[in-house]
Amino acid sequence: MSRREFSSLSPVTDLHATVSVPGSKSLTNRALLVAALSQGRSRLTRVLLADDTRRMLEALSLLEIGLETDESAGTVTVEGRGGALGGDGATLDIGNAGTAMRFLLAALAATPGRRRLTGNARMCERPIASLVDALRSLGASIQHEGRSGCPPLLIDGRNLDGGSVTLQASTSSQFLSALLLAGPLFSLGISIRPTDLVSRPYVDLTTELMRSFGVEVTESEGVFIVPGGSRYTACNHEIEGDASSASYFLAAAAIAGGRVEVGGVGTSSSQGDARFAGVLEKMGCTVEMHPHRVVVTRTGRLHGVDVDMNAMPDVAVTLAPVAACAEGTTVVRNVANLRVKESDRIAAVCTELGRCGIAAEATPDGFVIHGGTPHAAAFETYDDHRIAMAFSLIGLVARGVRVLDPGCVAKTFPGYFDRLLEVVATGRPRPGLRERP
Repeated sequence: MSRREFSSLSPVTDLHATVSVPGSKSLTNRALLVAALSQGRSRLTRVLLADDTRRMLEALSLLEIGLETDESAGTVTVEGRGGALGGDGATLDIGNAGTAMRFLLAALAATPGRRRLTGNARMCERPIASLVDALRSLGASIQHEGRSGCPPLLIDGRNLDGGSVTLQASTSSQFLSALLLAGPLFSLGISIRPTDLVSRPYVDLTTELMRSFGVEVTESEGVFIVPGGSRYTACNHEIEGDASSASYFLAAAAIAGGRVEVGGVGTSSSQGDARFAGVLEKMGCTVEMHPHRVVVTRTGRLHGVDVDMNAMPDVAVTLAPVAACAEGTTVVRNVANLRVKESDRIAAVCTELGRCGIAAEATPDGFVIHGGTPHAAAFETYDDHRIAMAFSLIGLVARGVRVLDPGCVAKTFPGYFDRLLEVVATGRPRPGLRERP
C-alpha cells in the first residue's frame, strides 16, 4: 500500500533566503491555559494554529472556556474564568500533545470536577508518573486507567491547599512547568523542589509568561515558589516565533551554504532552542544575532562538534543532518529524555542516518554521528514531526530524497514543506549529483 510522501526537494547550494516562522508552540499552549485561568478577556496574537495547539483549544472549549479564533489573523480571544473550569464528566483527547497533557493535568487536579485525559497510542506510552505522584502528594485524586505511570488518566478535581513538594524532573521540564502554571489554583500557594531538572530554559519560559499575566514565581536555592493568593490577570499578549521551527532553516544554510535570515526569534527570546545558532557557529558558520532575527551564513567547511544539548533537546534532531554533512565526528550529549518524546528520537536518528549511508551510534544519553556524504533515501518519520522536518534537509545535498508520511509536521508547523521549498528556490542547483540506484 502506497503512503503519502514528500519528494519535491532539489539539491542546491548558495541559499539567499529570508523566512519567518510561526508562533511558538510551547508559548502558545502555555498562554492559552494561563489566559483561561485568568479573570477577564485576553487577546493572544501570533498564535500557532497547529495540531498540538488545536488540541489545547478543543480541550479548553470542553472545559467551558469562551474562545474566539481568527485563523487568518492568528489571534485567539480567551474569556478567562478566574481559575474556574467546567466540563464535569468530559473526556479530553489531546492526541500526542505533551504540553497539553501535562499542563491540563495539573490544572484539572486543582479545580473541582471529574474529567478524563487521554491521547493517542504513543501518548499512552509516555511516562507521566512523576507529575502524578507530585500532585497526589498535594492531595490530588488521579487514577491511571491503562498502563501504570502513563495516560489515560481519570482526575477527580478538587480545591487544593498546596504546600511543598519534591518533583522528579529528569523526564521532562514540562512536569515542573505544569505545577508552576497551576500554582495560583492552590489556596496556600506551592513550593516545588525539582530534582534532576532537564531543559531548564523551558521553565524560564513558563515563569516569564506567568509574570506577563501578573503572577511572580520566586526561586531560592533550587526551590520554585508560587505564593498563596496569586491570581492571573487577563492581558493582551503576543507569542514570539518558534525557535524550534527556526532551527530547520538555519540548518539549511549550514548544509547547503549561503545565507538564511530567520525573523521572529533572536537574542530577546528565552526559548532554549534559540541557542541552536551557536552550535552552528561552532561548526564553522557565521552567525549574526539580533533581538528578533538570526542570520546564519556558511561559505567554508563544516566540522563536527561535541555538544551538551540538555537545554535544547528538540533541536538535537535538527543537528543530525548538519552533522551528517560535516567533516569528522559529532557527539550529542545529555539528551536521554529524547527516548520518551513523540518517538524514541535517539533510535530514530541513528536508524535514519544509516538509511542514507551515515554511520551513527546511540549512547546512553545521546548519539555519535560520523560525518560524510549522505545519499538519497526514503526516510521513515515515526509519526514524529521533528524527524520529518530534520531529515527532509538531506534533500539539500542528495537527489531523490523522500520523506514518508510528511503530514505529521502539522503537529507544530503545517506549512513547513511549502516554506522549505521557498527557501530552496533561492539557491543554485547543486551539480554532479545522481540519484541512488
